[in-house]
Amino acid sequence: MVAVASADPSSFEAGLRVPEFLSCLRGLGAGKVTRTLEVLAISDRKRLGFLGRRQRRELVGFLAQRAGHADPPRTLIPIVLAGPSGVGKGTVASGVRAHRPDTFVSISVTTRPPRPGEIDGEHYFFVTEAEFDRMVSHSELLEWALVHGEHRYGTPRQPVDDAIDAGKPVLLEIDVQGAMSVKVAMPEIRLVFLLPPSWDALVERLAARGTEDEHQQRRRLTTAEHELALADRFDVCVINDDVSDAVHFVLELMGISQE
Repeated sequence: MVAVASADPSSFEAGLRVPEFLSCLRGLGAGKVTRTLEVLAISDRKRLGFLGRRQRRELVGFLAQRAGHADPPRTLIPIVLAGPSGVGKGTVASGVRAHRPDTFVSISVTTRPPRPGEIDGEHYFFVTEAEFDRMVSHSELLEWALVHGEHRYGTPRQPVDDAIDAGKPVLLEIDVQGAMSVKVAMPEIRLVFLLPPSWDALVERLAARGTEDEHQQRRRLTTAEHELALADRFDVCVINDDVSDAVHFVLELMGISQE
């Protein structure tokens, strides 16, 4: 099976679609095939002979692991974790770091004032409008956006580059607008959209935070409606119904071993 996954584009096997190939594996039903394709970031329309280099390497590694062969080192994949306010991005990111403490989780820079309990340099870098303008003009931000029509947020570029160069797992926790910009700057990054189990659950979570007044909550929910409409532009969507399950799935998407 590993040899078939490495099929030459001119061979008969090369014409097989990846889902058809995976469905031939014992114990891999339709649901598991879909989940495997998501983890490997392979489209259900891809054929074996036309996989990208990274996709082929990931598929071969998956097959080798199933066959009981020595598991080759997994390729770490930097990801963007985005989603509407209150969906639990910070909680999932913390879960990833609890499992893999060396994971680099981006700290955004923002022009908004700190909320109670927030620490500069730990939760956000809080800067003035003038300092934010300087960072933009000097191309120090990987992405930036005006969020909720009120305050600007951005991701400092240099720490991300340094973490990738050091071979660390990288997770960028940013807003939906920023995710699109990062994909342009870093095509290799995987965009993960964190979904609430339902709209009512999102409303309840946002209210339970207690960090916004009623007017701010309404504005964030309006923004959330627009953001949810963009979910299909992301590489993978993860429903945050159970935090431990969501963390497990995100770790898989990052290529992090959970043994």
